[in-house]
Amino acid sequence: MDGTTPWADLDTAGCSVARTAAIVGDAWTLVLLRDLFNGLRRFDDLAAHLGVARTVLSRRLAALVDAGLVDREPYREPGRRERHEYRLSAAGRDLLPVVLALMAWGDTHLAGDDGPPVVVEHRDCGAPVQVALRCTAGHDVDPHRGTVARPGPGARRRP
Repeated sequence: MDGTTPWADLDTAGCSVARTAAIVGDAWTLVLLRDLFNGLRRFDDLAAHLGVARTVLSRRLAALVDAGLVDREPYREPGRRERHEYRLSAAGRDLLPVVLALMAWGDTHLAGDDGPPVVVEHRDCGAPVQVALRCTAGHDVDPHRGTVARPGPGARRRP
């Protein structure tokens, strides 16, 4: 497929954005991922912090496990039945820049007068973390004017 194919002629069924949004594109899933990134792992802790119905949380966690973004690991406290905690898989951890980009947008456009409610810092030096666009050659890319999208090897014409 050449770079002159009009976007309207491309099939969107294989779109990576659509496939990802189908898994993580609702608000409960995104805030659940945020809490998993922040170290909450046990169902009761997640339910209490999110304030979400247990049935909703159970479905979201099951979907993330099925999608390979979260691993379900057993644990047992002395004298108690076996339970499970939820940990991000490697694929789930790869979503950190996505979650941080959403947070940065919210901090810029939705934070109150007091500023952002959370600041993410580099564990080693304490500097604030930011998400940046960079090409594979190492150049910083202007997010407003520095990109062009072209059909990739998986692009297909609409049927």
